[in-house]
Amino acid sequence: MIRSRTDLSRAKRVVVKIGSSLLADESAGICQDVIDRLVDEMAGFMAEGLEVVVVTSGSVALGRVDQGWLDRELSVHEKQAAAAIGQPKLMSAYADAFARHDRSVAQMLLTKDDLRHRRRYLNASNTSETLFSAGVVPIVNENDTVVVAEIKFGDNDSLGALVSLVVDADLLVMLTDVEGLFDKNPARHSDASRIGIIEHINEAHIAMAGDAGSSFGTGGMASKLMAARVATKSGVAAAIISGSKVGALRKLLAGQDEGTLFLCGIDRQTKRKHWITEVLHPAGEIRVDAGAAKALLKQGSSLLPVGVIAVDGVFDKGDCIEIVGPNGIIARGLCNYTAEEMRRIMGHASGDIESILGFHDFTSVIHRDNLVLTSDN
Repeated sequence: MIRSRTDLSRAKRVVVKIGSSLLADESAGICQDVIDRLVDEMAGFMAEGLEVVVVTSGSVALGRVDQGWLDRELSVHEKQAAAAIGQPKLMSAYADAFARHDRSVAQMLLTKDDLRHRRRYLNASNTSETLFSAGVVPIVNENDTVVVAEIKFGDNDSLGALVSLVVDADLLVMLTDVEGLFDKNPARHSDASRIGIIEHINEAHIAMAGDAGSSFGTGGMASKLMAARVATKSGVAAAIISGSKVGALRKLLAGQDEGTLFLCGIDRQTKRKHWITEVLHPAGEIRVDAGAAKALLKQGSSLLPVGVIAVDGVFDKGDCIEIVGPNGIIARGLCNYTAEEMRRIMGHASGDIESILGFHDFTSVIHRDNLVLTSDN
């Protein structure tokens, strides 16, 4: 667990997220010299035993450059096409750079949806472990060619945070075109000061970040703080450093005062509970009475069927569902029964489950170890 800069030298596994502003140029396309320099640094760490995952932006940007689609807003399908054009160029650049260090790379294209389903999440985790064992570098990008919803051009910060959880990383490093979080916009204020360490991200920090991205990325500093918040809650430290500054990554990992470091807070959730709150997509909803809500909120109890008054949605055993009390959503958790089974046992005592269903797998609907409170009201 990284709780100070001195702990950084003991990191064993690091996710390095590289933004589009560093990788793509409107005239030249891919910035191979930047990739070569960053890969040289990462390969040096790998030779010392550090395991590295690269989360990269840039496929849509490179596709836009290739097709000359720079001066207009693209449709969703054009963005998907740009991603399909740019992705092989991006992978080729990384493959060439790592080949100079006798390292192979592997492409992992993910969507947030992949990480919200337990089986796909575990598949991604197992695949990454196999690649680490083989000494192969995972190169992760969002699968923009199949994303139908809004494609966030150049914004893979949240994906980087989720990947850091999937691969059980010690540290998430976000490389960008600034040297960290400043108390003011350094482009507008000459007296702006970089914040070196943040123990707990609060609203004041979010306000400092603003929401503007670079010309080749829309994530901006605010999205990086949101990613850092997600990572640190799961026990993964995070850092924002300049990807343009030679040697910045090595200085950071050596424990020097480089960039902005976000420490793992004492209020962090277990990784399992973080997965429930931050990654999984709720498949349904269970409504509970005031007594059950109080037991969950004030007594740390498991959810029993007697307190359930309604079930909405279609879900299977082990799916993530939301728990709604009289005043709104109060928790999320992994349900021990299907939606249909829940409709049959709701309102009944736990001792009646076997007579109703013909079997009795669990006394509780959701065990407290698989339940995370999202509200205190």
